[in-house]
Amino acid sequence: MLARREGERRMQGILKLLRDIVEAMFARPDEVMLEVGSTGELLVARLRVVVSVLLLLLPLANALTGGTVNETLIGLAGAVFVNVFAQIWLALAHHRRQYPWLPFATSAYDVTATTLVLLLLAANDLPSGVNSMIVWCGYVLAIVVTALRNDGRVTLLAGGLALLQFGLLSAGVFAFADSPEQLISTDYGTVTLSNQIQRLLLLAIFSLITVVIVYRMQRLVEMSGTDGLTGLPNRTWLVHRFPRLLDAAQRDGVSLCVALVDLDYFKRVNDELGHHAGDRALLHVVALIQETLEPGEWLVRLGGEEFVLVLRKPLGTAWERVDAMRRALLARRFVPEQGMEPLLLTFSAGMASYPHEAGELSGLLRRADQRLHMAKLHGRNRVLARDA
Repeated sequence: MLARREGERRMQGILKLLRDIVEAMFARPDEVMLEVGSTGELLVARLRVVVSVLLLLLPLANALTGGTVNETLIGLAGAVFVNVFAQIWLALAHHRRQYPWLPFATSAYDVTATTLVLLLLAANDLPSGVNSMIVWCGYVLAIVVTALRNDGRVTLLAGGLALLQFGLLSAGVFAFADSPEQLISTDYGTVTLSNQIQRLLLLAIFSLITVVIVYRMQRLVEMSGTDGLTGLPNRTWLVHRFPRLLDAAQRDGVSLCVALVDLDYFKRVNDELGHHAGDRALLHVVALIQETLEPGEWLVRLGGEEFVLVLRKPLGTAWERVDAMRRALLARRFVPEQGMEPLLLTFSAGMASYPHEAGELSGLLRRADQRLHMAKLHGRNRVLARDA
């Protein structure tokens, strides 16, 4: 009985993991994962250039080892084709933030380029179109390198396209063969339904393995960009997300403000009530601020009792929003434990705006920190958006 229950629990755990993987693969990754994936796209583009150059050696090797002239010319044409496009994709990858569709387009290209070369081979000799393992491995490479993009949707696209295109190609070869002899080659062996199904299964397996790798990478990146106590985005998230926020603000012609928020005398809470009470106090402040957040506003924990608020608003309007949060915290005191006296918590904040005062995150945080320091010197529990 116990063994049966244990088996049922394990099966439920496996099914839950599979559901989580499926949901994660179809979901749009968060900004940290997209930023990591965009650098991966540049890495893939550079790798594609290297592989494309090496592909130029294959026609030469084919000619030197007794291959036919047609095969050599087809291989040379394919190698030139992929080299030209490799340079185009590399140029676009250097400006990857401008082209969010780029990972999908390049993955589809990698798969389709492999199919086109196999089609050219099949036009010359039917068995070579489906039994050429060297070219077929292009599908495997196209699927595996999607892991560097950190986006499960791209992996699913590459895997699905590879299965679809190779499946249609195999069906076409069988359909165009007028006799069984046309499916036999001294160089590429015999084309059989069994070996084509095996190749399709291998593509599905490679896709599944890559999906699991992407899922694992996403979980690791997610952990690195999330604060463990509050669940808020952390400094890593902010550093990766902020360039996209600046790009969006510039594109939309709006202002972007950051507020550096620091709780006043918070060390006393930890010293007098203990760190567990200090953690609950932080969660109290976070919950209150999150209740007041509007679309286009983000709360990030830098560490300790220090936070950053990012608001897509002009400086004056942003100041009103942050000061309203300050007053809301004054009105809702923190109760450390049942029966204890409510504790007054306050914060001080310094603000800075883009593009008027700085053009990058470090400059904005530096200006906001200067004003936060002035707010502390002038008595705390206040928000400063201008130099005193």
